[in-house]
Amino acid sequence: MPIASVRGVTINYQVLGNQGPWVALSPGGRNAMGSVQSLAQRIADGGYRVVIFDRRNCGASDVVIDGEESEYEIWADDLHELLGQLNALPAIVGGSSSGCRLSLLFALRHPDAVSALLLWRVTGGGFAAKRLAEKYYGLYIRAAQEGGMAAVCQTEEFAERIADRPENRDRLMAMDPDHFIAVMSHWLAYFEAGADLPVIGVTEAELRSISVPTCIVPGNDNTHPPAVAETAHSAIAGSEIHTLMDEMLDVDTTPFEDWDAKEEDLAAIFLNFLKKQ
Repeated sequence: MPIASVRGVTINYQVLGNQGPWVALSPGGRNAMGSVQSLAQRIADGGYRVVIFDRRNCGASDVVIDGEESEYEIWADDLHELLGQLNALPAIVGGSSSGCRLSLLFALRHPDAVSALLLWRVTGGGFAAKRLAEKYYGLYIRAAQEGGMAAVCQTEEFAERIADRPENRDRLMAMDPDHFIAVMSHWLAYFEAGADLPVIGVTEAELRSISVPTCIVPGNDNTHPPAVAETAHSAIAGSEIHTLMDEMLDVDTTPFEDWDAKEEDLAAIFLNFLKKQ
């Protein structure tokens, strides 16, 4: 896989397709880019060049726990730099769940660099904010408090980052545990502050400021309630919303296998939307 040096961080990426408008897709959670590769290929087959990448602290990219801003703002700025290096701006930007938050922040921070948004499994609400703050940050803050950086390296998440990129162990072990805890605590507070926002990390006024064509596909679980996607649709002028999952499930998150089974339909929604732009 090609790699790029993005703002001092090694980022693992891939481009699918060799002609047409540029699209960048990001997965949910801290998943590696492979989790959106099949969808990206379907979109590339529709006549687009699609960039997928491992965000910092994800997949086979560098682990860097640092920065004054939220992790999602950092990811958005990383993507902007990567796309600039590829001469891929402006681009259609999209993502699922955490990738959706990245995409929205990309549009807000770099409005001239985005031509359309593809958003699915939009995240919001108190349940999601509390659950994800713990999942992404709280677990690792406690690990560092109780056992230092060696304990962090032994957690499932960071053990995977080391397996994907062995250099990450040295990077993690070289970190001051107090600094690690401070940065992760800052990122956790950002998430907790999003509990009362219409979409985690994005205010209603910010949603209303988005003016690019936007396609929204709601989630169907407690972390990605359909009502959150409906709120985003109401706030983003001219946006389209397409329901893919008919049944709301009373679960933390819908199994990925359910979404995988709908991938062809999801790709068709996005391609039909893009053809109208």
